[in-house]
Amino acid sequence: MKPHPAPDNKPGVALIAVLWLIAILSLSAITTLRVISFDMEIATAKVHGSRAFQLAEMGIAIGSNPVVDRDDPILHRFDEENNEEIHVTLTSEGARFNINSLVLSEDKTLIRSIFIEWGLDLDSAQALTDAMTDWVDADDEEALNGAESGDYENIGRINQPFNRPFYDISEMSLVIGMDQVEQLRPDWRDWFTVWSAGSLDINEADAELIAVAADVGVEQAQIIPEKVRGTDGIRDTEDDVPFQDVTSALSLLGIGGESSQIIASRFTNEDTTTRITSTARSGDAKRRITAIVRNRTGKPALLDRTTEIIP
Repeated sequence: MKPHPAPDNKPGVALIAVLWLIAILSLSAITTLRVISFDMEIATAKVHGSRAFQLAEMGIAIGSNPVVDRDDPILHRFDEENNEEIHVTLTSEGARFNINSLVLSEDKTLIRSIFIEWGLDLDSAQALTDAMTDWVDADDEEALNGAESGDYENIGRINQPFNRPFYDISEMSLVIGMDQVEQLRPDWRDWFTVWSAGSLDINEADAELIAVAADVGVEQAQIIPEKVRGTDGIRDTEDDVPFQDVTSALSLLGIGGESSQIIASRFTNEDTTTRITSTARSGDAKRRITAIVRNRTGKPALLDRTTEIIP
């Protein structure tokens, strides 16, 4: 009997090889498509990011126009067709405490009161207040509870303090003791500026800041912004009633006598420094530009400008 010939497996092997080749080519195609898709997303994001930045620039230009009021509808625009929007806000920089003015005028009582209001104990508030003074003054003589170069060297920081006024609010965080404030009041930067004319604008500041500066309770200080907002209770409308002088505002708070002169020196009723914040969106990309302008309605001068990418 003749033996049967062995089956030929070549067609099966070839089929498996073809299937493997198809799988590899499919995987390669999918990978290529994903890479192309990712590149397209990056390109789209760049286009939208650039467009959002352009829109934010447009917002700054609109906000800088002296004929545009803070309640002007032109400050807010939504383009549904192109999925774009711009929002511009105009606020007085005088609504914040000018830290350089406070330190250079040696109003340690007010600086200390701010820190105590935020939760620091008296000793810590006094030490931080003196450290602020030592940071700004031009000498190396340490204030009673302050901090000079030796104290900063002990914690590994050289060439500090700078012995000059703060150029930017972020520099305040370098002062010894500000780490305590950071923990107690993470939003402390919203209280300060280096760009205002100096005094706190009583027509613009929040009740919390007015209360500390006038040494009254927050509920009592709330009378001031309520009066300014007028009968409709909305700021920047036709029925607003801003104070024409600081004295009348303090009288409304029941402040008079000898202490009124010291408190009055902390306030103004018309700071001419404006913060213009332009936030724009194109697609999913958001950009923000902030410009600080002095004398916006007269001869404007750009004091500072920052840009942000908003997540």
